[in-house]
Amino acid sequence: MPAEIEDLCHTLRLSGLAAAVRELEPGPCSEEILGFLLRALESEYELRLARKRLNAIRIAGFPTMKRFDEVVADLLPDDGRAYLSVLKQLQFIEEHQNILMIGNSGTGKTHLAIATGVLACEQGYRVMFKTTAGLVNELVEAKQERRLTYLLRQLKRVDLLILDELGYITFDLAGAELLFQLLASRYEAASTMITSNLVFSEWVKIFHDKALTAALLDRITHRALVLNMTGTSFRQRGSPKDSSARRQK
Repeated sequence: MPAEIEDLCHTLRLSGLAAAVRELEPGPCSEEILGFLLRALESEYELRLARKRLNAIRIAGFPTMKRFDEVVADLLPDDGRAYLSVLKQLQFIEEHQNILMIGNSGTGKTHLAIATGVLACEQGYRVMFKTTAGLVNELVEAKQERRLTYLLRQLKRVDLLILDELGYITFDLAGAELLFQLLASRYEAASTMITSNLVFSEWVKIFHDKALTAALLDRITHRALVLNMTGTSFRQRGSPKDSSARRQK
């Protein structure tokens, strides 16, 4: 049996088909049969791979679909442009590095986070997208329902956890402690991407406790890539059509 067919049968878990192919007697039509079978297996592999990618994107929970080819690099802040290739390469996931994008609203943080997450899903990584406030609520509910350990174990297995909008909505100290517990469990074990409108010195406003905030920052910033995403909001710039109209006036 050709090695390509054997490998595909193993990948697709078609042991019965592999056994049948081994029993195929050489003959005038055997090469034609094997050629057809190889093409059919390749098609099935591609179909399953496409379904797996779509399912990974669905499970990730993105609020909308964003891709890198939709990013207008010239409109990004300097760090956004400088680290664009780093985000696309996804090497930071392999190295268990965190990505922290800090800056005011409307500068492309969420777009870059989603685009990175979608690409990671398509490359076979496990990804989860959450608003920070939404995740804290889930953690609080899980603790109340005595399933916190299970939820933390699930989230720890995610290759890339994206926490969006840290700082837009506050939560109490109990919620902050649960979020710390989650991020501490992922420390140097998996990558977390955080977008925030607050500089690090202001994170105590969210976590309330100075010691907790310092311990959290110490862990998530270790070996992390920190992108300064402060700039002019896309929404304040208006559309290209609006800009053109203003230039004509």
